[in-house]
Amino acid sequence: MPPDADETVQPSPSSPASRLRYQPEIVVEHGPDPGEPPSADVVLLDRLRRGDADAFTSLVDSWSPVMLRVARSFVSTDASAQEVVQETWLAVLRGLDGFEGRSSLRTWVFRILTNLGKTRGVREARTVPWSSVDDSEGGGRTMDPSRFRGAHDQWPDHWTPLGAPRRWVPSPEEAVVMSEVRGLVAAALDELPERQRVVVSMRDVVGMAADEVCEALQISPQNQRVLLHRGRARLRQSLEDYYRGVTPS
Repeated sequence: MPPDADETVQPSPSSPASRLRYQPEIVVEHGPDPGEPPSADVVLLDRLRRGDADAFTSLVDSWSPVMLRVARSFVSTDASAQEVVQETWLAVLRGLDGFEGRSSLRTWVFRILTNLGKTRGVREARTVPWSSVDDSEGGGRTMDPSRFRGAHDQWPDHWTPLGAPRRWVPSPEEAVVMSEVRGLVAAALDELPERQRVVVSMRDVVGMAADEVCEALQISPQNQRVLLHRGRARLRQSLEDYYRGVTPS
């Protein structure tokens, strides 16, 4: 059963969670098999269920940016996406006692988000065909064919000496702390087609596993792999152009 009103987490007035509005949608999970070792979510869940506002606010701040990207793929406006995220967090608060940990907390939250996004998208007469990948999102080759060896080469389809990826200077590990490069990655991510952007964000920004993304978005493993590959290829091309000094046309 959902917790009573006086048992829910009460976020501080200044936190993003304080602006959430009541919504009834809840996804209930079934518990893990007996004897299964406790998951990494146990401590966090305990804090949330005890009404730890700091734990909840930290979760909202960490996950909401990517949740907005996911929600926006289902609805017609940024305002609608924000409302879907707010409704999701309310449903999470109300459903914590019903969550028993068969999937990860993160998968559960994103599945609530996806369900709410789809419901609102139907009301707004906006549907996104997540079950398929089409050429409108960058089908075909993801990289210049000249970078690969030909069919009659000793190693067909492998990199050519000039086409192989090269070490960036500075390296990506060193450059990640630079605000200019972070801004470049963020801009390149924003330019991806919506479904690629959502999958890359969930995999590489949030750090979700492939099966988590498939479960949350209700897509096939093959669909997830294609969207991730295409999105990552576009991001890599943007970074390569930057380090080579190529000006976008």
